[in-house]
Amino acid sequence: MSGVITSMGSRQAVPAVLAAALLVATAAGAAPGHRVATGNDWTRFGWTMSRTSAPTFATGITAANAASLVRKQVQLDGTVDSSAIYLHGVQVGGAAHDTFFVTTTYGKTEAIDASSGAVLWRFTPPGYSSWAGSAQITTATPVADPGRAYLYAASPGGTISKLAVADGHAVWTTSITRLPSREKIAASLNFRQGHVIATTGGYIGDAPPYQGHVAVIDAATGKLLHVWNSLCSNRTGLIDPASCGASDSAIWGRAGAVIDPSNGNMYVATGNAPWNGRTNWGDSVIRLNATATKVLGNYTPTNTDQLNSSDLDLGSTSPVLLGGGYLAQGGKDGIIRVLGIKRMSGTAPHKDGELQTVPTPSGTDLFTAPAVWHTSSGTWMFAADNGGTAAWRFRNGHLSQLWKNGTGGTSPVVAGGLLWVYNPGGGLNVFTPLTGKLVATLPCGGGHWNSPIVVDGRVALPEGNANDHATSGVLDIWRLPS
Repeated sequence: MSGVITSMGSRQAVPAVLAAALLVATAAGAAPGHRVATGNDWTRFGWTMSRTSAPTFATGITAANAASLVRKQVQLDGTVDSSAIYLHGVQVGGAAHDTFFVTTTYGKTEAIDASSGAVLWRFTPPGYSSWAGSAQITTATPVADPGRAYLYAASPGGTISKLAVADGHAVWTTSITRLPSREKIAASLNFRQGHVIATTGGYIGDAPPYQGHVAVIDAATGKLLHVWNSLCSNRTGLIDPASCGASDSAIWGRAGAVIDPSNGNMYVATGNAPWNGRTNWGDSVIRLNATATKVLGNYTPTNTDQLNSSDLDLGSTSPVLLGGGYLAQGGKDGIIRVLGIKRMSGTAPHKDGELQTVPTPSGTDLFTAPAVWHTSSGTWMFAADNGGTAAWRFRNGHLSQLWKNGTGGTSPVVAGGLLWVYNPGGGLNVFTPLTGKLVATLPCGGGHWNSPIVVDGRVALPEGNANDHATSGVLDIWRLPS
């Protein structure tokens, strides 16, 4: 391996640490013809509760064979404007199936055989006919229970349902809003230690009243245990949105509540709304304890009033845990901020204090969830926006850009030593992570928030845009040729 890599048309010297990381990536992908690793699950958006989007297992798909992947298109009873999840070898209908699960914008959750593409079951939430075809939607990715017998899915009716993997029947259904026509479940669901975690936002146009909040549900019983409200945060439990003097503060980033697995602390980012540093937390990053009953830390930019008045939601994307006590936070203002978790500790208001700011890949709004790839050689962050994709190395509280290009994308995934980025204009691009070299483009249709998962020698990617209000859709499944 030479000491120089050609990246996106320019030559740059590659330090030894990058060369070592490239060897790690190559090893993860292995060689052409390598037996596909099987028996892995992808249980939630971002793969882990911390939303790294960088699984550690081998996929069997490599730079040498990615372009040979064969696509099967599965017709769905709705548009999936999110991502799939996957459980290997689970019992569905009395037989073992490798199964993808998706939730459509109008709340139908479907189980799809990963090999044949057959729809094994569909769950239709009560009230479906009242909102199907309307602007009342959900774009939340479901989450699977660690026991693999159940999953949890959202509906436009403001509810979360526990569904049996075996046949899709609902065990319980719990409301997490008193005004589902205004409080949308947009962000993906999460799970930790017997708790389902969901967040609420608002709809296009930000019609008041609504408040972003975090809901913690007992997975066994469906009981709503705790609610943290980002406006009127001195009030616990579900509140009537009209009873709070402030509106908005949506928690709508794709990753929703990001959880530190070491202690269960939750990190959320809010959208436009008033901020007073006491009870109203518009355009803020909030660190909550594991039960969402206590604020452990907070941050807002010094120009929070300008963000609010200019519709530049800080919370257009969710916090990104970089490790070592640091996080990154993007926003609609085209800036990614590096924050020290210790510096934002406590209930006293924290304005400013960023350790670093860098532009988003194209300097425009960031609506997606960056991926964080930890290797023995270092930590890397990948992000995409409507106008580009970029990679950084993270070290000592600082992001150093490795490369960027002009190809837009949704939430990236690093799997099997490859970087997967869906262009919502059409096409799933596969890059070498540390150089940005394009390995393959898999043809597919257009979309919106959709993002891929890569597991057990397969790639799953939904197509379509929730804002088209369609009641049909497509799931693309690629596999290596037989």
